[in-house]
Amino acid sequence: MIVLNPFSEKIFNFDDRLIRFAGECIFFTRKLDKSYENEYYKNQPIRSSGSSSLNFGESQGTVTDKDLIFKLTLVVKELKESRNSLKILHYINEGSQDVRTLLLIEVEELIAIASKMIINKNN
Repeated sequence: MIVLNPFSEKIFNFDDRLIRFAGECIFFTRKLDKSYENEYYKNQPIRSSGSSSLNFGESQGTVTDKDLIFKLTLVVKELKESRNSLKILHYINEGSQDVRTLLLIEVEELIAIASKMIINKNN
């Protein structure tokens, strides 16, 4: 089976990439088998990927650099939670390996971008 790469289209707007990542996490988890373990671990990437996008949206309304940095650290925290849940699903070999791999690559890039934003604001 050939898996189309939803991340092949380059998006340069960070907010749009977070939205796409959250959406792709939902699409990925919808296809997981229904079991206690899957229900537990599939809910986390849905919550944390969506939360990273929502926190970034909130960061756009901050007044001070300190508030912006705080919101960006929440974005990184939520992305790392998404990454860990995806790694657990990867470890137990749940869902499409190709899609898991694409999601793990994307989350690493998003973490790097958000972390760089924090570093740039601190300098």
